[in-house]
Amino acid sequence: MAITEEKLGEVLGVYPEKVLVNRRRHIVLKEPDTETAQQIEANTRTLPGIITNRGCAFAGCKGVVVGPIKDMVHIVHGPVGCAFYTWGTRRNKAKAGDDGKNYVNYCFTTDMQESDVVFGGEKKLAKLIDEAVAIFHPNAISIAATCPVGLIGDDIGAVARAAEERHGIQVLAFQCEGYKGVSQSAGHHIANNMLMDKVIGNSDVETCDEPYAVNLLGEYNIGGDGWEIARILKDIGYHVVCVMTGDGSYEDMKLAHTADLNLVQCHRSINYIAEMLEIKYGTPWLKVNFIGIKSTCDSLRAMAAYFGNKDLMQKTEEIIARELARIQPVIDQYRKVCEGKTAFCFVGGSRGHHYQGLFSEIGIETVLAGYEFAHRDDYEGRLVIPTIKKDADSKNIPDLHVEADPKRFRIKIAPERLAKLKEKFPFNEYKGLIVDMKEGTIVVDDLNHFETEEFIKILHPDIVSSGIKDKYVIQKMGIPSKQLHSYDYSGPYSGFNGAVIFARDISMSFASPTWNYIVPPWKNQPFLNATINGGDQ
Repeated sequence: MAITEEKLGEVLGVYPEKVLVNRRRHIVLKEPDTETAQQIEANTRTLPGIITNRGCAFAGCKGVVVGPIKDMVHIVHGPVGCAFYTWGTRRNKAKAGDDGKNYVNYCFTTDMQESDVVFGGEKKLAKLIDEAVAIFHPNAISIAATCPVGLIGDDIGAVARAAEERHGIQVLAFQCEGYKGVSQSAGHHIANNMLMDKVIGNSDVETCDEPYAVNLLGEYNIGGDGWEIARILKDIGYHVVCVMTGDGSYEDMKLAHTADLNLVQCHRSINYIAEMLEIKYGTPWLKVNFIGIKSTCDSLRAMAAYFGNKDLMQKTEEIIARELARIQPVIDQYRKVCEGKTAFCFVGGSRGHHYQGLFSEIGIETVLAGYEFAHRDDYEGRLVIPTIKKDADSKNIPDLHVEADPKRFRIKIAPERLAKLKEKFPFNEYKGLIVDMKEGTIVVDDLNHFETEEFIKILHPDIVSSGIKDKYVIQKMGIPSKQLHSYDYSGPYSGFNGAVIFARDISMSFASPTWNYIVPPWKNQPFLNATINGGDQ
């Protein structure tokens, strides 16, 4: 069932006038292809009183970008609840490197109490750093500030500098108090700035000796996604310099300036570093998508085209043919279970877009999609970036301005050749979500719980892909819910093997007898309402 402007008006009609006007700007009904791009409002504050799915800046910084770096100790300076909230909840998997260091499964916090809020927590933080160094010997330490730290004014930068002098390792202080910005997106930006300013390039190594050296940016190895991507890239012959940040290491990140190409998986969370790496070191970036069979193949072919080596291109095609021959018959079996069904796909800053192709490959059409914390360019494409006006919230996040490194900047590919590649592949480009939505589908920014339930009643999706906050509400409505933040203890869902696992899991969702015991709300409602001779319905 498609949604109409009239039906949308009925849903939003319960809001007060100002709320209605605000929320309508965050919703787009996809029109037929026209020359005028459809505009959506995004990255603005959620109105008070609305229950949003968004997280905070602290969650975006520590929980998403910094937390998965495995050879660092990550300290949460704040209440233990904030530490627990970002402690492995996204299932970022990691294996210890040659130095045996992997602290991802540990939770370090100052556990601020009332007395710390009154008298300050700097001494407690310094003591925790000393203990962590003495016990774990990490390669570096991060400190993530929570809301009370910003409110009482603890100088975590000074504590970090003093700890660096005492221990001789980098201690990075992230001023990512949860109230900064409008969502976790602010935390991504803060983390990007610090890693670019203090870590990347902090090495004497000038070049990478391995051929086809790439960085994988915005891949967080949830459920092992990064390992599946690495398997494919290794089979073809690529060398992954560093991953930011799933199963990534501080030591590898220092070498990111030596790569020949940056691959951007999650555009929202890491595009700042991708841009700055190009400005400072001359490394172009390619928007990739390793979720879905076709998108994985397209990304691999774009990478091969960039390097332009015939043997690499041939090897790419061999690997693609090998993998397709292996997985397609399995996918076809699961497609029989899923064919003709529909999905909601409301997740994070790129997954709401990435998973639509994979859903389509198993026969499921996406009828509603959106992001929790996206900016307009994630919906409308990067062309709109110069037109986005900064507000007080965005100005609250300092920009990091970088310039070409006089020693390390080098042209990785002839500008004429890169321009030619851009005509076919998304180098330094992301066209956003809306362009790939079908006519009559709906795009929603910052979907809230009320709208989630109302759109479900209208569109009757067969499955909803979202996060943990609304998962069980949806299941209690009698609808399968696939959690795409942490994969419900499954995965990986990336690459070729991931597509098979995803198809299996979605098929199992539909085949579960659980749903025989729950009646979706619309099944208690008549399809038609009518009266007989003006009497009762």
